[in-house]
Amino acid sequence: MSGVSTVDLQQAFSCCGLTRTDAAEDTLKAMWELGGDGVAVGTTSLANVLGVTPPTTSAMVKRLVDHGLVERGDDRTLALTEHGADHARRIVRRHRLLETFLAEVLQVPWDEVYAEAELLEHAVSDTLLGRIDTFLGHPHLDPHGDPIPQDDNDSLVAGDVAIADVQVGTRFRVERLHNRNAEALRYLAELGLRPGVTVEVLEQSPFDGPLWVSVDGERVALGAPLAHLVHGQSVEEDAS
Repeated sequence: MSGVSTVDLQQAFSCCGLTRTDAAEDTLKAMWELGGDGVAVGTTSLANVLGVTPPTTSAMVKRLVDHGLVERGDDRTLALTEHGADHARRIVRRHRLLETFLAEVLQVPWDEVYAEAELLEHAVSDTLLGRIDTFLGHPHLDPHGDPIPQDDNDSLVAGDVAIADVQVGTRFRVERLHNRNAEALRYLAELGLRPGVTVEVLEQSPFDGPLWVSVDGERVALGAPLAHLVHGQSVEEDAS
């Protein structure tokens, strides 16, 4: 089996003496998704992603700090330690493999797989996860274009930028959609914006107006929040 070495779920945190809980795993995964290995995040941002109050987040963070998985900077921001990042990678890998299995094998709509994988990721064994990985052919991307960690040195996709940040006239290949919200994903899919699609940036309306793009020859508008969710990279004029 390729990829991250398997660790029995019940022993997952035995190396650092932390009792394994859904909340601990969710916090580490959220920190990874907010910035990855070594990137500092704020408690409020972390609480927003987790959907809990800052005091609740602070209590969990304190446990993770006490067990050497998270470190707190002088400015009170938080970052994964090397050991914490290793755990986070495994959790993210588990989640994204489950998303891929649900979408490709069970045909669960891509806007629903995040929530379903969120329920399963805390229960599936690494033995079963390894079988899923083999069955799927060791995929590198989940249905939303997010990379599935393959080893301890994996990082975010190089050249990944939001369509909101590119110049008018740019041809842009969509590679990732950064959102957990099913309604937002469903709406983007209705517009034809999925990983692998190439669009053209037509116009940026003034005064924080929408970004207009051409999708399969159709002119569509993206409000600022949605435009910051669509990530990918510019492509050459003759690219398909």
